[in-house]
Amino acid sequence: MLVAAASFFFSVGNGATLGGHQVQSGGSLDLQFPLSNYFQEYAAQGGNPRPTTGRALLFFPKGFDPARSWPILIVTSTSDNDRASPMDVPWYEGAAIKEGWIVLATDATIRPRADSTAWRFAILAAALQTIRHDWPQAAQWPIALAGFSGGAKTTGELGAMLAKSGPIRICGFLLIGINSDRLSAAYRDFRPAPGFLSTPVWISSGASDRVAPPASEDEERNSVLHFSALTTSFLVSFFHHHAISNLDFSFRFLVIVDPVCFGAVVAEYHASSSFSDDQRS
Repeated sequence: MLVAAASFFFSVGNGATLGGHQVQSGGSLDLQFPLSNYFQEYAAQGGNPRPTTGRALLFFPKGFDPARSWPILIVTSTSDNDRASPMDVPWYEGAAIKEGWIVLATDATIRPRADSTAWRFAILAAALQTIRHDWPQAAQWPIALAGFSGGAKTTGELGAMLAKSGPIRICGFLLIGINSDRLSAAYRDFRPAPGFLSTPVWISSGASDRVAPPASEDEERNSVLHFSALTTSFLVSFFHHHAISNLDFSFRFLVIVDPVCFGAVVAEYHASSSFSDDQRS
């Protein structure tokens, strides 16, 4: 049965619930939500079918309480081999939850003819709009977008599109195993507000990566820096090929370089988590 609008509710004393389902501290939810006609038409560009239902996979940190502010990590996968974003969540979940982040990945319940950026944007934007409609305070929560390989390229495009679409607090990018700069091109195409240019970007690759070698990562970094005022960091992982690693450092980087967006909410999470641990000891 379709979970109506994937709406958020919470009742004091009974904990948080999402779409009528209990949100477990440190747990996950896999929900479905309807798409408006606008997002159906947007997704259908290029001959795609009209998706009427989206899927949102969410992981929540320990001690989750919707009355507080939480950073959200949006995960985007490559479109190669029919891969969908929820499939990539396990790569990020452990490090993100440890640092007090919500993890979100979206997909439709039908397959597209062409897994385009417009298709992915429509599903993601519909999910965020649904959440914000029923949980208005979530509009102020900081967001970072993450992707690996082809997913990193799409992540840059989605970030610019989301920033253009409305007042969304995009506070960082994690671009892993990327070999071309789509972020600068997306900024030129969609022209989000000038503040977008100060968004921190974390770029990383493996030292032995043949798909996105360190040289291409360096070119990506220089391209972004040359085009804009984006604050960029570059990390080479010395023990992996075309793979994800060192995510703990990635999240700490975002908190350090953008304390206005992430510092307070992450510090509050760690403080409350430590307090709870002390109470249990």
